[in-house]
Amino acid sequence: MLKILGKNTSINVRKVLWTCEEAGIDYLQEDYGSGFASTETAEFKALNPNALVPVMIDDDFVLWESNSICRYVARKAQRDDLLPGEPQAAAGVEHWMDWQATEFNNAWRYVFPALARKNPAYNDETAIAQGIIAWNRCIDIVEQQLRSTRAWMAGETFTLADIVTGLSVNRWKMTPFDHPAVPAIDAWFSRLNNRPAFLRHGNNGMV
Repeated sequence: MLKILGKNTSINVRKVLWTCEEAGIDYLQEDYGSGFASTETAEFKALNPNALVPVMIDDDFVLWESNSICRYVARKAQRDDLLPGEPQAAAGVEHWMDWQATEFNNAWRYVFPALARKNPAYNDETAIAQGIIAWNRCIDIVEQQLRSTRAWMAGETFTLADIVTGLSVNRWKMTPFDHPAVPAIDAWFSRLNNRPAFLRHGNNGMV
């Protein structure tokens, strides 16, 4: 059984938990992070020197970085539907995962704490406005991709690309500002809502 260290309010922990359930992998989740067990201890930093969640432990193998954990889980479960073994098909999934972790995630760095968390340290109206533009630009990329596939992020079938992008889009939907019309995303989101693991770990009221 895998051990997943990280609080289930963390978007990155939730993508791992969702992946485990889609892959049929048993796991034990332990709450670490703000408000729970500390990630700043020597013991935790020995697992992840960044002192961040999630961390996965599989017997004596330790892995951090949420998208890497998702890849590991899919391969451990031999779920080629979630992450294909064929190089080009795998790249078609993984490039969206990498984009989500770099471009998409970075787009909300200022807007999310300002508008969703109401953090008083994020009160620069210009930075908020610029952040919304950047976030919406990423959303438009997702919208255009889904218009092209008319199904899922990487093509005709559900993959890890939908898990990591689905949680990011859910965060965008739940952050209060004027959102553009995104019919392809809305249709895709309805398909995601048919997946019980997404309702538990994605569209569950948490941002």
